[in-house]
Amino acid sequence: MQQNSIPFREALAIWWKIGILSFGGPAGQIALMHRLIVEEKKWLDEDRFLHALNYCMLLPGPEAQQLATYVGWLLHGVKGGLVAGVLFILPGAAMILGLSWAYVLLGDVTAVEGLLFGLKAAVLAIVAQAMVRLSQKALKTTFAMLLAVAGFLALFVFSVPFPLVVLGAGVIGWGFAHRFNGKEHSAPIVAIEPRPGTKRAAIIAAALWLGTIIGLLLLFGDSSVWSQIALFFSKLAVVTFGGAYAVLAYVAQQAVENYGWLQPGEMLDGLGLAETTPGPLILVTQFVGFLAGLREATGLHPLAGATLAALLTTWVTFLPCFVWIFAGAPYVEKLRGMPRLSAALGAITAAVVGVIANLALWFALNYLFTERSTFEAAGISVLLPNLAALDLYALGLTGVAILLVFVAKQGIFRLLGVLAAIGILLQFIR
Repeated sequence: MQQNSIPFREALAIWWKIGILSFGGPAGQIALMHRLIVEEKKWLDEDRFLHALNYCMLLPGPEAQQLATYVGWLLHGVKGGLVAGVLFILPGAAMILGLSWAYVLLGDVTAVEGLLFGLKAAVLAIVAQAMVRLSQKALKTTFAMLLAVAGFLALFVFSVPFPLVVLGAGVIGWGFAHRFNGKEHSAPIVAIEPRPGTKRAAIIAAALWLGTIIGLLLLFGDSSVWSQIALFFSKLAVVTFGGAYAVLAYVAQQAVENYGWLQPGEMLDGLGLAETTPGPLILVTQFVGFLAGLREATGLHPLAGATLAALLTTWVTFLPCFVWIFAGAPYVEKLRGMPRLSAALGAITAAVVGVIANLALWFALNYLFTERSTFEAAGISVLLPNLAALDLYALGLTGVAILLVFVAKQGIFRLLGVLAAIGILLQFIR
């Protein structure tokens, strides 16, 4: 299929669908894009999709959103990249903003707590399904499976920093290219033509991002909440390797202890909201910015200040993603025919399967067990559940979700609706 034969309106509908259905963290989001773009629409082939994914895994920031931007750029140039990237985060950002308002105005409402409790079980099942699908696509050799296991153990057992896991996998893939297929990628289904506007788009995005920071510093100084938000979350956008979980502890520490924007319990509540809404988990930063503006913005109505601060947080967090894609994607495309580079990127993909498995296990332990402990000895650090603290309601809901996904083959909307209803009911009787 040639690029020009893909109607932009049809692609627009797909990006809206992905944005609304992008639950389950990066594993679920990547699996959803693969199903729609590669399997159903056949707009890209397997090799081209994985090549884009490998590059996005190397970048700071939310890899799934950057993958959407990359694929949108492949299909329709800068216009396609902008639309795909924005629509990937827009539904989730709107929901987080609405829930932030409800959180402040309504406080702890039993029905809302039950809703979140049920949706977490649905998310766990979606992640499990995505892990199975991603493993089937990325782990086609024994060597790739070993790299995935090594990536999981490095993070879950030895707490190796994510960048080192990625770098190590890339070096191994480069040095042992013969362990992979060693073939050049197959011909793309979509014919990619030179895109002269891409470089200019990268420059404009960078100018908007840096201009926002400099403008706020000049207007308000470095001690205002506006400048602090712009600087802090811009730094996160540059160093957030390995997904949101890799920096959530740092965000919580700085937002709670250093800036005093929110309380520890509020940070956990915000994470719960972000985990059960579509879009990247890093959207939890919008909730943090909302509470920062609510309490620190002066001269404005508290909710107006909170809303503006939340929008500023999202702006400086996600704008760099467009810089990375528009600046680097054209060069990455030119390198697709290098077998060693392809092997290195393939090794990174295999290791990232282990990384996502680590995140999925972390989420499961935190949902299913109300108490956990950390075992540390001789360089080992392992999160262990307290078996006596198993939440039977959470276990039961997870079982229902697993049955709906793997046995009944229910769609995402029905799955979320059923689990949300059960969660609300349980909240009133437990």
